[in-house]
Amino acid sequence: MSKLFDYTGNDAFCPGGSIYSNIKDSSLFLSLGRHVDVYFPPRKRSRISAPFVVSGDKFEQKEQVSIDVLPDECLFEILRRLPEGQEKSACACVSKRWLMLLSSIQRDEICSNKTTGFLKPKETLTSRNTDESSEAKKKGGDEVTPEAVDLEIESDGYLSRCLEGKKATDVRLAAIAVGTGGHGGLGKLLIRGSNSSCRVTNLGLGAIAHGCPSLRVLSLWNVSSIADEGLIEIANGCHQLEKLDLCGCPTISDKALVAIAKNCHNLTALTIESCPRIGNAGLQAVGQFCPNLKSISIKNCPLVGDQGVASLLASTSYALTKVKLHALNITDVSLAVIGHYGKAITDLDLAGLQNVGERGFWVMGSGHGLQKLKSLTVTSCQGVTDMGLEAVGKGCPNLKQFCLRKCAFLSDNGLVSLAKVAASLESLQLEECHHITQYGVFGALVSCGGKLKSLALVNCFGIKDTVEGLPLMTPCKSLSSLSIRNCPGFGNASLCMMGKLCPQLQRLDLSGALRITNAGFLPLLESCEASLIKVNLSGCMNLTDNVVSALAKVHGGTLEQLNLDGCQKITDASMFAIAENCALLTDLDVSKTAITDYGVAALASAKQLNVQILSLSGCSLISNQSVPFLRKLGQTLLGLNLQQCNTISSSMVNMLVEQLWRCDILF
Repeated sequence: MSKLFDYTGNDAFCPGGSIYSNIKDSSLFLSLGRHVDVYFPPRKRSRISAPFVVSGDKFEQKEQVSIDVLPDECLFEILRRLPEGQEKSACACVSKRWLMLLSSIQRDEICSNKTTGFLKPKETLTSRNTDESSEAKKKGGDEVTPEAVDLEIESDGYLSRCLEGKKATDVRLAAIAVGTGGHGGLGKLLIRGSNSSCRVTNLGLGAIAHGCPSLRVLSLWNVSSIADEGLIEIANGCHQLEKLDLCGCPTISDKALVAIAKNCHNLTALTIESCPRIGNAGLQAVGQFCPNLKSISIKNCPLVGDQGVASLLASTSYALTKVKLHALNITDVSLAVIGHYGKAITDLDLAGLQNVGERGFWVMGSGHGLQKLKSLTVTSCQGVTDMGLEAVGKGCPNLKQFCLRKCAFLSDNGLVSLAKVAASLESLQLEECHHITQYGVFGALVSCGGKLKSLALVNCFGIKDTVEGLPLMTPCKSLSSLSIRNCPGFGNASLCMMGKLCPQLQRLDLSGALRITNAGFLPLLESCEASLIKVNLSGCMNLTDNVVSALAKVHGGTLEQLNLDGCQKITDASMFAIAENCALLTDLDVSKTAITDYGVAALASAKQLNVQILSLSGCSLISNQSVPFLRKLGQTLLGLNLQQCNTISSSMVNMLVEQLWRCDILF
């Protein structure tokens, strides 16, 4: 055959002589007619069998016949006539170009069923499209088929999708828009991007707007590549939108928010955080056009001021129930509007309002508009003083939960006054209020009127371990939950007084109480008339086995959760007491204690113990000998923490993982 191809002589290879000087150099394999005798070697069949036409002595090249040569306008006209369902999804798999064109078709541009009826095939499109999609994927790179998109079913009954990081792209959004059409439409979309890696633009959001008119919930986090145009597309195409969450979107402005307000009248919840271009105009439009708004959260938006907040609150006074205002440039005026127009507000959260003074809180409480307020949280607001706090307590007769954080100007007098006037107060939390002392706490317990059920003190450095000069006090028998966390001055004397004032405790949290010893905790147990259910003693390094043994004997019949993390003086004796007395215990944490294999064996030998969560993290005295006992405990265990148990070999841990398949093991 090589001789045949190398033939270049003058002898006639065929009648009429040779056409090419060297036939080997030519790639044109064609038929020259019935009278031409030419040999061609076998070769792969071309998709276009005859790319040339012989006309006399000239060769004319045919143009390739393919649908890919159609301009977008023609292909658009074809695709918009496709029926909904598998046919459209299959066509979207052909190439990225087809997918993006399909996703750009708006609802009013789709032909009716009468027009598209003749296009429906008898059978579903075959794998031909899939093959072409594979070829397109090799060329185009990032190809996502609509049917391959992982869809989740929400409890509310509609489809939801969450894209995070690099997975958030326009192509994926287009696939979601096309693929969810046959499943009732997308109801919830969450995009969790990072400004450096997120590749979602206005084009992708426009695809969602065109293909998902039933969208109810949209959440955009850290998406700097989406501007007003994308959100305006959502406003024009998704009129059923109920919840909008914008966090870290620096290019979205009032223009987009106004469009949302004018087109999405069903909006019930709006969250705006770290959006520097959204200001008063957007909030005014929301208040004007969204009468059903029930929840508003605005945080760290420098352009938002009194004008926007006041207008929004005044326009939605009978619907708005939850208000959250953090780090805004608002003044006393906004709080006065809240106090006057907040007729339906049940939850109010104020934080970092540096321009709000004492007058603002006083006017808010004196406005008598917060009659339905049940939960109030105030953080880092310098305007919280004794006088303002008392006014708030008087003006909110149904206030049940009150949380005060980092209120530097609040003193014992204000706390006691609040306890006296807030007749419905059930839960009080004080965090980093360093001017509050133990006298203010005891006074509040006595003055609460017998309705306070929960008290929490967190990082309050003004609490000292002294009770000198305290008069006789009436016990607060309504208090069932006491939490004193990381208050370094709290010691045995204060704890004994707490035991006398709170005899009905069921939940006790003393985590981080380094000064508490057996001398303070044992009298508390004796004062408890009710049965303890949950006890957290993590970080109480000076408590010993005597405390745990007494706790197990007195309250073991009701104890369900016990945390002894970091109690270094706790040994196996405590485990024997727990195994013998705590039949209802389900959650036990003995991390960083001095228990050994014998303690684990004691727990495993208990007849009635039903522990479901067990933490042994950092127990250096536990070894491989505990593995058989852990396997026995595994009959009821759902969670086991073996982190930093260095004396247990990895092979033993792996064996436990295989055998205790129902249990989630951390190691």
